Amino acid sequence: MIIKPEISGVVARTAHPLGCEQAILQQIEYVKNARPINKGPKRVLIIGASSGYGLAARIALTFGGADADTIGVSFEKGPSDKGIGSAGFYNNLYFKKHAEQAGRIAINIQADAFSPAAKEEVIEAVETYFEGEVDLIIYSVASGFRPDYATGERWYSAIKPIGETVEGAYISLEDDKWLQSIIEPASDAEIEATLKVMGGEDWEAWVDALINSESIAENCQTVAFSYIGPELTHALYLDGTLGRAKVDLHQTSHSLNLKMANFNGGAYAAVCKALVTKASVFIPGITPYIMALYQVMKQQGTHENCIEQMQRLFTTKLYDVAKVPVDGERLVRMDDLELNQDTQAKVSQLVNAMNATNFTELGDYRGLKQEFLQLNGFGFASIDYNADVNIDQLLRELEQLDD
Repeated sequence: MIIKPEISGVVARTAHPLGCEQAILQQIEYVKNARPINKGPKRVLIIGASSGYGLAARIALTFGGADADTIGVSFEKGPSDKGIGSAGFYNNLYFKKHAEQAGRIAINIQADAFSPAAKEEVIEAVETYFEGEVDLIIYSVASGFRPDYATGERWYSAIKPIGETVEGAYISLEDDKWLQSIIEPASDAEIEATLKVMGGEDWEAWVDALINSESIAENCQTVAFSYIGPELTHALYLDGTLGRAKVDLHQTSHSLNLKMANFNGGAYAAVCKALVTKASVFIPGITPYIMALYQVMKQQGTHENCIEQMQRLFTTKLYDVAKVPVDGERLVRMDDLELNQDTQAKVSQLVNAMNATNFTELGDYRGLKQEFLQLNGFGFASIDYNADVNIDQLLRELEQLDD
């Protein structure tokens, strides 16, 4: 099978397995040569481990000095008669391959993180592989909906402003076109549903389940990833449904911190930098901002991607420090370089000058598109994308390694 990139709007319909492995290897190589995590956790649970910050955290903690064993939870599609399977599916397999070759435990649990069954399966895995306790719980779930397992209904998140109509531009990655959209304000029901999907309720349910099963180790910490952004994006993000959900996540960190104090641990929301992820490209107004941000931060030498953010988080914020540095709202600020005053002044200037005819010249659209392709295993110079890929054989080889 010859696998080529197929994009529908901002959704990748294909993934290249060998490119996914290359992405894993590049991140491993980075953390092996970066400042090491000297006092990191040894038994880590990552809820949402197959891509983005969750995957980068898993790689950093395994290969970046902590030598951690990991259990990763994700809900990914494997190959079928409907398609090649998701990039996250192959990310999980190749991470496990390289982690086990390095002598580390790497357990992949394919399950809906919102489900009670997933929590039960993880608790059993913690008992089996981690001697019953975890040292760090990472919550990095990005989903468009959440099932209500009590009623069978679903909550769907809505990316909308609150109280006012907002106009925002986005880029169709399918045909490289700048498009404008007018977004009507969210209803009360949409706000509540977005809180259910993207707020802190499920994070707290995970921690509660682990506490109740006596699976929390002494000094255990838990961290969830968040975003706030500059004033430039507040109308649709911070002041909208997504921002309302993130505030709920931040508030949840406070209640969880009280619970974790019983184990001499802590709970934190880490506010990360704006990056190209499978979720961020969906948000109108964010893509032009990311293009401008990349352009400026790369020129300044301050740009970080997911793996660089995670290695810095664990070496300078959560571990290897006498005390976790937080702001006045107890947030761990990984967006400090992004929100630099000089950086934001230059970014605002670029965004205000951008339009449908000049965005590829003013912003780093090439870098944005390249990152999006690489999220799905494409765009790596070392991969021959004209070569045939035997998926069945590839999966058999990976299964043999697992055995």
